[in-house]
Amino acid sequence: MDFNPIDVILHLDVYLDMLVTNYGTWIYAILFLVIFCETGLVVMPFLPGDSLLFIAGAVAAGGGMDPVMLAGLLMLAAILGDSTNYIVGRTLGEKLFSNPDSKIFRRDYLNQTHDFYERHGGKTVTLARFLPIIRTFAPFVAGVGKMSYPRFFFFSVLGTVAWVCGLIALGYFFGNVPFIKKNLTLLVLVIIALSLLPMVISVVRSRMAARSTHAG
Repeated sequence: MDFNPIDVILHLDVYLDMLVTNYGTWIYAILFLVIFCETGLVVMPFLPGDSLLFIAGAVAAGGGMDPVMLAGLLMLAAILGDSTNYIVGRTLGEKLFSNPDSKIFRRDYLNQTHDFYERHGGKTVTLARFLPIIRTFAPFVAGVGKMSYPRFFFFSVLGTVAWVCGLIALGYFFGNVPFIKKNLTLLVLVIIALSLLPMVISVVRSRMAARSTHAG
């Protein structure tokens, strides 16, 4: 079956139903791998996260998957992904910033990152779960900034439980409502837009603050 990544993201209900039919219980492994890669590999922030969890909840409500097993496995995938990303960031961080003459990976940037995560790392790791792209980079940056791993792990688990359980529950209880089921493509676009909205607002505020500073 020919498809492209955008088509998969916008028609997850079709493809997920097809995968459940064709692969049976292997669907759990497939979803586990997608969520792990989306959160654990810094080069794969484009994979579906929010919309995938919602649609998976809807499929589970229809009897395609066990919702408890689904939530448990995907929480484990997200937590392992976060920790893997953190370890990679912590391991590569020193190497990236080891050259004192580097113009890009300057040592003072590393120190600033470390200070930021000491002050705001907890809420950053937790809230990043709900922000596409950001949730892929936040654990890596936390590792680069040498945020304490026990502290990182606690907030990673906290954000993961809220993210995975919340979106799967929404899909389970509302994903098969006739109106929503008929407009799933639109809903997926809305979920993506709402997920990106806080990031857009943050960028706009930063630019406005920068302009005000220059104007002053």
